Amino acid sequence: MSLDLSDVKRIANLARLELSEAEAASTLDKLNGIFSLVEQMKAVDTTGIKPLSHPIAALMPELSLRLREDVVTENNRREDYQRPAPATQDGLYLVPKVIE
Repeated sequence: MSLDLSDVKRIANLARLELSEAEAASTLDKLNGIFSLVEQMKAVDTTGIKPLSHPIAALMPELSLRLREDVVTENNRREDYQRPAPATQDGLYLVPKVIE
C-alpha cells in the first residue's frame, strides 16, 4: 500500500492541519516508508512462533514476566469505608446534585 500526495492532503484536511507543499511531500515520504516497513513485516513467516509477553523473554527466558493467579487477597471492607460517609445507598456514595 502506498499513498499519493492527494491522500496526504485529504488526511491533513480531515485532521484540520495546514501543510505546505514541502511538508506534504515530506509527510508522504515518511508515511510511505512506514507502510513499506509494515509490508516487510507482514511478509515474515511467523508460523510456529509463540508470542512473547515481553521482548526480553526472547533473549533471557528466565527474566520473562510471570503472571500471578487471579485470586482475591484482601477482605471486602466497603462497609467500613462507607461508615463515615454522610449518605450511602446500595453500596454507593450519595452526593448532592451539582448540575441542573
